[in-house]
Amino acid sequence: MSLQVEDAVVDLTTEKRRSPTRTRLWGALLAPPAIWMVVFFISSIAIVVLLSFGHVNDVGKAVFGFSLDNYKALADPVYLKVLLRSAMFAIATTVISLVLGYPVAYTIALHGGKYKNALVAFLVIPFFASYLIRMYAWSTLLADEGVVNQLIRDTGLSDGIRFLNTPGAVVAGLVYGSIVFMVLPIYASLERMDTALIEAGKDLYHSPLQTFFAVTVPATRAGMLGGVLLVFLPALGDFVAAQLLGGPSTYMIGNLIQQQFFEGHNQPLGSALTVVLMLALLVFMVFYLRATQRANRET
Repeated sequence: MSLQVEDAVVDLTTEKRRSPTRTRLWGALLAPPAIWMVVFFISSIAIVVLLSFGHVNDVGKAVFGFSLDNYKALADPVYLKVLLRSAMFAIATTVISLVLGYPVAYTIALHGGKYKNALVAFLVIPFFASYLIRMYAWSTLLADEGVVNQLIRDTGLSDGIRFLNTPGAVVAGLVYGSIVFMVLPIYASLERMDTALIEAGKDLYHSPLQTFFAVTVPATRAGMLGGVLLVFLPALGDFVAAQLLGGPSTYMIGNLIQQQFFEGHNQPLGSALTVVLMLALLVFMVFYLRATQRANRET
């Protein structure tokens, strides 16, 4: 017994001696990414925030300052309308992606059998192509003289339908571009779920629909929240879909920011718009984290 105690004391002493070395090792490994984040990420955000209080001088150069004029300008109904439109497009994209993506994830996870991996691969492979290229492909398909309208004319159903420059086209493009980020987290949650829970729900005389909402949905809440986060955040700041599939009447906040930086040459106003967008995303992140913590506690 005494030998075992002595061995345990020796092991603890050795562990204490090793801990400073391990700490230095982990510190050395964490230092490069930490420095990278500080230099290229945090400093960039700081510059944008500081520039949002600046102005454009007489020669069109952005100058740092301490004015709230850029934020006051955002109260203009034109900007408020774009902000509201962006939020509505992002919400619509998230809801549609959830409604369409959940059945796909459910089918693959619980009924895919030995073809699960292949089905997931078929789902993900098209997204290896650039997002910009995929949006260009959509604009070609939905053009007035595009493939879809040509098929409609050939069938004699109509002389053609105007798809582009409409809110529906923008939302459809956003859904197509982000739905995989809804499917994968839900699929992962369904994979981890104990299927015996579903059988238990059936044993409690629940119908399949009641079992789904009473058992499956709560068990996959974390995956749904993750999917909502991964879809809503990019959709709110997206500008490619609105640029290629929409028009001035469907522009989002991302398009406004792009215009102010590159066309309007008003970087301070564009920075103010960026700060407002970041604050909106931060509020959503806080909501997501609180909802996730609550879901974990309930689980």
